[in-house]
Amino acid sequence: MLEPSHNNELPAIPGKRYFTIGEVSELCAVKPHVLRYWEQEFPQLKPVKRRGNRRYYQREDVLMIRQIRTLLYDDGYTIGGARQRMTDEKTKGVHPTQIDAVIQETIDDLEELLELLKPGR
Repeated sequence: MLEPSHNNELPAIPGKRYFTIGEVSELCAVKPHVLRYWEQEFPQLKPVKRRGNRRYYQREDVLMIRQIRTLLYDDGYTIGGARQRMTDEKTKGVHPTQIDAVIQETIDDLEELLELLKPGR
């Protein structure tokens, strides 16, 4: 597992539509039981539930989980403080961490595409 201060070292989010709780756990460096707990504490975190109550997270959910992780682990917020911060930011706009994550993923995707388009491949 990553150190709390290494949130920028999280793996890039693949271009899939849905992710299982295990995949999200690896992408966000948070254990599955923590994700289930955060669902109870953060009303904006609502993964799709299908057959047998299986959770399927979308890209926005993964970004939100990374934002929650940053607030709790890096910025030192309590659950209540992080919940309030996210509620406040929802009314103000997008969190800078979320923008940075999207920019970094776009850069990674473009670099991958450039590698594939290189002559001789």
